[in-house]
Amino acid sequence: MRQVNLGIIGAGTVGGGVVQALERNGALMASRLGVRLHVARVAVRDLKKKRGVSIPQTILTTDVGSVVNDPEIDLVVELIGGTTLARTLTLDALKQGKPVVTANKALLSAHGEELFAAAEQFGANLYYEASVAGGIPIIKVLREGLIGNRITRIYGIVNGTCNYILTRMKLEGADFADVLADAQRLGYAEAEPSLDVDGYDAAHKTGILASLAHGFWVNPRDIYVEGIRNITKLDIRFATQLGYTIRLLGIVKKIAPAKGSPKGESQIQVSVYPTLVPDSHVLASVNDVFNAIYVRGDVVGDTLYYGRGAGQDATASAVLSDLADAALDLKCGKSRVPPFVPHERKGAVLKMDDIICRYYLRLTVVDKPGTLAKIAAILGEASIGISSVIQPEGHEGKSVPLILMIHDAKNSAMRGALAKIGRLGVIKAPPLMIRVENFD
Repeated sequence: MRQVNLGIIGAGTVGGGVVQALERNGALMASRLGVRLHVARVAVRDLKKKRGVSIPQTILTTDVGSVVNDPEIDLVVELIGGTTLARTLTLDALKQGKPVVTANKALLSAHGEELFAAAEQFGANLYYEASVAGGIPIIKVLREGLIGNRITRIYGIVNGTCNYILTRMKLEGADFADVLADAQRLGYAEAEPSLDVDGYDAAHKTGILASLAHGFWVNPRDIYVEGIRNITKLDIRFATQLGYTIRLLGIVKKIAPAKGSPKGESQIQVSVYPTLVPDSHVLASVNDVFNAIYVRGDVVGDTLYYGRGAGQDATASAVLSDLADAALDLKCGKSRVPPFVPHERKGAVLKMDDIICRYYLRLTVVDKPGTLAKIAAILGEASIGISSVIQPEGHEGKSVPLILMIHDAKNSAMRGALAKIGRLGVIKAPPLMIRVENFD
């Protein structure tokens, strides 16, 4: 039986989980693959650090370069995160013709095009199933399972921290800050949580999915990103009354070209923002730290992929999947599936101002006659229609909440109208707008 020697860079949560999983199921994988995966070298920052998994001292090193450059290493596994050292190590391995397995979504988001070009140039391959949605095999789905489909819609709950916070806010009527503090205590959120709660982690993953689905690499700067910091328990409560659940969604939509657009140009929406999801839709029932990705293909129709999107075991499972693919490719002497194939040369990301959708609007207003008329006049001037209004009873004081549900409108029109509404004397706090998705 052929043996593939692994050089693992990083033995933290994910790296330790991969070593542990190989100890547990390595023999099973060998019997299925006809290839034995052998952990030959493991690079770590601190040789004396206590770890949850036992790794022989003889294979540990602090010299990450020696792992990549070791001629006995067949396959490099990059699990250190970040975009600087990880990029250098990945490029070095690819230039030597060595395949690389990574779980690093930030690296791919920032340098994906460069890394894929290097893989093609030097006849290596790059595997990254673990970079999006943990144990859910969504990369394989888009590259292989749905290869005969044009992907028209992707809606993803791809950040477990945000989903956990929004779930608790709904079930307990709790404030964002209180649930975030609890999530940090439980280890679901980092001490510095901005990558998660401000939407950037979800944007990295959504960009990768959009690129695979539509065949051109999406620049992270073109992704509209909005986090969940401004969502209050009041918004959760009103959304529930209206029959919705608030979720942070990564959204990828194929948009019909506008009249006069160049022939053959493909336009897509790539966005991350809090969204009102109808309670009747399956994504509304995805709770806690779980992830789910809803994909629509023109042949298969609607499909759903659900599971743990992060954590040691879920991510290690995805890394093992990539190790299996890489081992089979080494066994066959060629890469069966390239990491990324550009096929939409004229693709472009639509600017957020040109996106059309429905909206939930919460205003804090002075409770006196004529207030609604002033607001409605500004919306009317912008050709924005109101579908319903809620001014709940039981709120006392100088200001009260006013909830408007808005018909389909262009994002630029809503932005302009909200700027004018915010300057009205009857408005006592910045307006809050949340987009509504109907999954058409």
